[in-house]
Amino acid sequence: MVIMSVDYGDARTGIAACDKGEILASPVSVIYEKDADSLVEKICALARERKAECFVVGLPKNMDGTEGFRAEACKDFADKLKEKSGLPVALQDERLTTVYAHNILNATDTRGKKRKAVVDAVSATLILEDYLKVKNG
Repeated sequence: MVIMSVDYGDARTGIAACDKGEILASPVSVIYEKDADSLVEKICALARERKAECFVVGLPKNMDGTEGFRAEACKDFADKLKEKSGLPVALQDERLTTVYAHNILNATDTRGKKRKAVVDAVSATLILEDYLKVKNG
């Protein structure tokens, strides 16, 4: 099943997707959009284009496992995405994905504007990889 993941942000939102066999998660894009309703529309268009059957939205938990205001914003966004797309939406703990994304970009010597342009898509890819590990054992 093609699954699309979302690393939701206030200004930039990273998108990744996996292949139908759920083996390879890859970055798709970063969407620059501050309006949640417009963002949902853009993500739904990408999902139709890629024939996605499910979404995974990163859930930013605190290191102690509790949820703060940002987690609530992500849950609200996931609800909007589910309502608009008609597709199932799962939430995936995204603790440390941005840290790992920066480590990956350090290893590839990606710096400056190029780094800022891709870090959210790399984070979305890591969220999807974690989801697939849990889902497929």
